[in-house]
Amino acid sequence: MTDELTPETPAEEEQPIKQRKNGLYPGVSDELAANMKSGWADTELRELEPIEQAPNAARRRAALSARFPGERLVIPAGNLKTRSNDTEYSFRASTEYVYLTGDQTDDSVLVLEPRADAADGHVETIYRLPRSNRENGEFWLNGMGELWVGRRHSLAESEALLGVPCKDVRELADALKEATGPVRVVRGHDAGIEAALTDKITAERDEELRVFLSEARAVKDAFEIGELQKAVDSTVRGFEDVVKVLDKAEATSERYIEGTFFLRARVEGNDVGYGSICAAGPHATTLHWVRNNGSVRSGDLLLLDAGVETNTLYTADVTRTLPINGRYTDLQRKIYDAVYEAQEAGIAAVKPGAAFRDFHDASQRVLTEKLVEWGLVEGPVERVLELGLQRRWTLHGTGHMLGLDVHDCAAARTEAYVNGTLEPGMVLTVEPGLYFQADDLTVPEEYRGIGVRIEDDLLVTEDGNRNLSAALPRRSDEVETWMAGLTK
Repeated sequence: MTDELTPETPAEEEQPIKQRKNGLYPGVSDELAANMKSGWADTELRELEPIEQAPNAARRRAALSARFPGERLVIPAGNLKTRSNDTEYSFRASTEYVYLTGDQTDDSVLVLEPRADAADGHVETIYRLPRSNRENGEFWLNGMGELWVGRRHSLAESEALLGVPCKDVRELADALKEATGPVRVVRGHDAGIEAALTDKITAERDEELRVFLSEARAVKDAFEIGELQKAVDSTVRGFEDVVKVLDKAEATSERYIEGTFFLRARVEGNDVGYGSICAAGPHATTLHWVRNNGSVRSGDLLLLDAGVETNTLYTADVTRTLPINGRYTDLQRKIYDAVYEAQEAGIAAVKPGAAFRDFHDASQRVLTEKLVEWGLVEGPVERVLELGLQRRWTLHGTGHMLGLDVHDCAAARTEAYVNGTLEPGMVLTVEPGLYFQADDLTVPEEYRGIGVRIEDDLLVTEDGNRNLSAALPRRSDEVETWMAGLTK
């Protein structure tokens, strides 16, 4: 990585080259500074069409405005975060900002300002950085200038793309300090914006804003459903990629699997939606195994939990538990088929009007019946369920909402989410599992170190559900046939 070119102090300007501890920096002469100001082509983009999600984002802002009339609402995209010294993590805009704008630009802020003459009671403005200034040298002397990090849209271009008036974000902090009347901000993304509002906001009022935006995302519109299907389709191809290179993973480690799936995510989308779980052998019993540094051995199972994130930031979340050598052992198949049966019961319970908890309860019942049948826990089944004894091996809830966040709508109220009712347009995962820890002395030795999870992404429809990830085989015999076809 190249180092930044920075202007020298006046006392040093006479030196053509300055030696610093971290490298050599060319001096900036008056002639060079003047030269860099001119000779650049006009690159302004004209006649731009709005982005595809612009109309949907406008409807979402209108709903937000209706919920908090007469209040100033501030929704930041967030800032770059330092990874180490002078390098940053890849930027991922806040979910709330993306949901309301369709934009993903760092340092940007959406502000809804109350105005009596506005159609919806608010005037909308997106504050963001304009093009780098070539007159003052910002574009080549500043580490965040366009010469270093690439071109960004002008304010006029952004207005055309997003359908919202845009202003220079460097003016915002002072404007917010002078603002009067009630203000709410989505916290945790931009410390500078929060500092400018410190005497105007309260945690309780801001939490109400966050909760509303979380619950608003529960029912997806047609654009969102289309993006989630794209994410799932790419994920299916990523799983196929992994199966084709399992021999190379055996020669290296779980990280070969992680890297293989990541390649698909970066080529067809923005990134992975969360850290890929590439858990081989006993690592499959660790729910969030993301170290991915273990061995991949023939005869073991691979629990692959991964999802592609689209360029619009919608993510898939799919899990398959695969026999590394292409064939389940008798015990592996028995456990896998039990999880498959539990998932089938859970999927059947996903329909409009059903309680959100129904699919979890249906899956847990099947798994509990199997555990009692195998003699791993003393029945009857109703007693086990009442005491929750099956949770030693089932461990987690059976699913969650899915969308811009892999665990979408996480700030929603319990009564609106976990204790709520399913509606058409909701997208959720169904993912039962059985996990027998390697050191669990309460189960026979042959069970220890086996973990199985099967996870699919379900869209609630008017008459039931649609499995968005149905293209990826689930039944044990179909998995084996699918794997054999990919590894010929």
